[in-house]
Amino acid sequence: MRVVLDRVAVRHPAASGRPGPALRPLSLTIERGEQLAVVGPSGAGKTTLLHALACALPPSAGLLRFDEIDPWSLPTRRLHRQRSKLFLAPQVPPLPPRQRVVTAVLAARLPQWSLATALRSLVYPADIPAARFALAQFDVEHKLWARVDRLSGGERQRVALSRTALTAATLWLVDEPLSSLDPTRSVQAIDALTRLARERGATLIVTLHQVGVARLFPRVLGLRDGLLQFDVSGTDLSEERLRALYAQHEDELLNAAPLPRVAQADHASGLSWR
Repeated sequence: MRVVLDRVAVRHPAASGRPGPALRPLSLTIERGEQLAVVGPSGAGKTTLLHALACALPPSAGLLRFDEIDPWSLPTRRLHRQRSKLFLAPQVPPLPPRQRVVTAVLAARLPQWSLATALRSLVYPADIPAARFALAQFDVEHKLWARVDRLSGGERQRVALSRTALTAATLWLVDEPLSSLDPTRSVQAIDALTRLARERGATLIVTLHQVGVARLFPRVLGLRDGLLQFDVSGTDLSEERLRALYAQHEDELLNAAPLPRVAQADHASGLSWR
């Protein structure tokens, strides 16, 4: 999916007390199948950008287009159809605690299923091999029949990411997917995520706190105070740019998980960690 933002500004309801929009006028083109990371300090507008791209928040100014279509000009039914082409993975995975992992993962298929199929799958999962395959991409297939509330934070995050292997969406929006993962697991998860998106021809946008992992992406955006500070390749993400981006937020930059040397070398050589 090709995405174009033409001076898009967005106000976030949760930040109603703040002056100005959470995302200030932003112009950006993201080509079909492109993969990019978005970095920046807390409150920079990263999550607001993802929610705008997920058609969860309407622009307060400017124009957003998906493959030349303005979603907010569509009638309600077509807007719902447009949203089915978008996959949003929030920072806190919305996994029902008493649900089995297999059912939680298969929820990615809900936009494609009839109501009858969805209800039957709650009683007995509709496609167990597909769920097992999806979990295997993130090394959690052994948790297939576990209850969500019995998972660790890292396992829960990887189960949520496993849904990407089953979605039919063409735009994947993933918000801070590595907060509960150690550096090596973080690189493994990003490797699986980018590989799956590439295999399906999906456009992938990931917000990250781990600036070392962001360097693995072909394209990196830097946001601060709702404004775009830079748009560079991962290899051009210099320490100088990061220090300027995180000025007055140095503690966040210092606490960001670095990229393990071994994992960085393996990624550069194109190896898989699975």
